[in-house]
Amino acid sequence: MSIDNNLMSKKLWETDEELFSIIKEELYTAVVGDIMDKLGLLNQFLPPQIMPLSEDLFIIGRAMPVLEADVVSEGSKYNAVLNKPFGLMLEALDDLKKNEVYICTGASPSYALWGELMSARAIKLGAAGAVVDGYSRDTHGIKKLKFPVFSYGRYAQDQAPRGKVIDFRVPINIKGVHIKPGDIVLGDIDGVCIVPAEAEEQVFTLAIEKARGEKMVLAKIQEGIGAKDAFEKYGIM
Repeated sequence: MSIDNNLMSKKLWETDEELFSIIKEELYTAVVGDIMDKLGLLNQFLPPQIMPLSEDLFIIGRAMPVLEADVVSEGSKYNAVLNKPFGLMLEALDDLKKNEVYICTGASPSYALWGELMSARAIKLGAAGAVVDGYSRDTHGIKKLKFPVFSYGRYAQDQAPRGKVIDFRVPINIKGVHIKPGDIVLGDIDGVCIVPAEAEEQVFTLAIEKARGEKMVLAKIQEGIGAKDAFEKYGIM
């Protein structure tokens, strides 16, 4: 699918802050996913188990990928990282930048990968949220902080004796979805999708156009136009 040159000439944002503001105001995962499908980006949604802790949460930001690994014992003769209580987790957490999303995978889903104190530190650094391929804990505390966390759900078992962060700001893969540092992470009640950085301008320009078109079609349907007629006239349904 090629984008209209006239549309591309009318860039709607210049900075991440401007783009993220438009996304928060007008977009959602379904419409962005539809556009990526049309562009041939067919495997960009994380598994459906990864959902927001509260239905009203929305997340948008740049990926800061984190790689976790299960451990079966404390310490290692060969790898100093494994001798640290959480591996490189604290370093990864402190390295978060404004509008970044801590997105973590690599562990078995048998312990929590995110909690309240991590949320508090991320908020202080201006991070946009956390997405973990596993569980989160300290749910009441996280909800009080109103920090966007997406996970498999609530589970108190700690990662400290069971898993360690072994690297961060590296490409990761979550159930077949490739995520690079700087890709855009978008999440809402319907799930989480990843927009590759190299395609973001095209994806979001088209998604904004589609979302605005859907509002118009919704109004026409509410006025009484049939679904078939609406699709034939507007190409949206």
